[in-house]
Amino acid sequence: MAITPGRGENDRSSCGALRIAIVSPFLDKRHGTERCVVEELERLARTYGHDVHVYSQRVEDLAGVQRFRARSHAALRELSARESGAIFWHKVPSLPGPHLVKYLWWFIANHVWRWWDRHVRGLRYDLVYSPGVNCLDADVVSVHILFAELHRRIADRLRMRFTPMRSWLRLLHRRLYYRVIRLLERQVYSKSEVVVIAVSQKIREDMQRHYPRPDPVPIVYPGVDTRHFNPYVRAALRPYARRTLHLSEDTLALLLIGNDWKIKGLDCLVEAAGQLQTLELRVLVVGRDDPAPYRARIRRLGLSERISFLPPRPDVEFYYAAADVYVGPSVDDAFALPPMEAMACGVPVIVSRYAGVSELITHGVNGLILDDPRNVEELADGIRRIAEDAAWREHLGRAAVHTVAQYTWDRHAQQVHEIFSQLVRRHRSRSPSEDPRARLRR
Repeated sequence: MAITPGRGENDRSSCGALRIAIVSPFLDKRHGTERCVVEELERLARTYGHDVHVYSQRVEDLAGVQRFRARSHAALRELSARESGAIFWHKVPSLPGPHLVKYLWWFIANHVWRWWDRHVRGLRYDLVYSPGVNCLDADVVSVHILFAELHRRIADRLRMRFTPMRSWLRLLHRRLYYRVIRLLERQVYSKSEVVVIAVSQKIREDMQRHYPRPDPVPIVYPGVDTRHFNPYVRAALRPYARRTLHLSEDTLALLLIGNDWKIKGLDCLVEAAGQLQTLELRVLVVGRDDPAPYRARIRRLGLSERISFLPPRPDVEFYYAAADVYVGPSVDDAFALPPMEAMACGVPVIVSRYAGVSELITHGVNGLILDDPRNVEELADGIRRIAEDAAWREHLGRAAVHTVAQYTWDRHAQQVHEIFSQLVRRHRSRSPSEDPRARLRR
């Protein structure tokens, strides 16, 4: 039976409030996947009254979250009767070390913590939800990145012969990490009973290529918070943001936000900027990656004064206010929230067709789409066209605002809620006497 998001109907009464376990190594609003999950959880609890239990090592920016304190079956019954629409955090300890070691520890530890809650505390869940591959027993998994596809696209970069010897150890670690993740993806995504949610058509097609499934994979696009990301906020912040970043009125500011800059297409953007020496422009690169690998190329192209590496800010709208164009030539991106947020602010965007957000864009109408994210000339031409036609630049920005206005987090959460409810109704119809929530409350 296929599970699909509905078209706006509210089926809360037909399924009732659920108890949901969320498994994610960390949650905050500064990372794309985690931002999606936080926005979902707040609305699943507040709007639909579901009890949400978060198994995570770190939780930030999640409204209403409280540490889980129940110690006994009786305490759980009392908690269940008293709390509805609450969000509880079950803290899973972290382990220092290389990324692969930390991931394997997290993968094992969250299973152990949930096993303890189930078999010792008697805590039962209607479903287990995981953003990505975090456990083997998830009922629902939302796919924000498919490592099998990412590995296919960057396989050349993982070969030893193309890497300096001093970087071999790091490369070996990365290759091993990708191998482990792909193995676990195959284990999880090949299970027909697991409901998989894709954040874009791109991810659904990638899933079909690597892990074919009998039923269509539902697509739930991320949302955007138009209270913070809108043209009015951008206009109010723009003088301060431009002044702070030392941008003159005549300077065209190009913005790229994200981590793993190679995947985000920074190589192509740097080369394109090198071909636009006649334009008065600045490239603003925001993220936590190390800029050292780009320094020599930037000096060679004479861009030392034209490219700025900047730290992330909690008020990311500051950067959208300063920008004239958002440029995201991603090599591979399941969706990419920053271009969508930029569009909500009225900033024209240039994105790659290998980014899921391109599915919301009509080329030349509300943004530009690169057919080849490695084609420097194509990117440079797009930037030049936007720079030289201010009226068209404004038109692209206005059309972008209109496009993303329909993609709210409320809509996103409603679609997720409907998928959860359909799954639970299906489970209950097969074994109505096995409602774990009802059994706990007896």
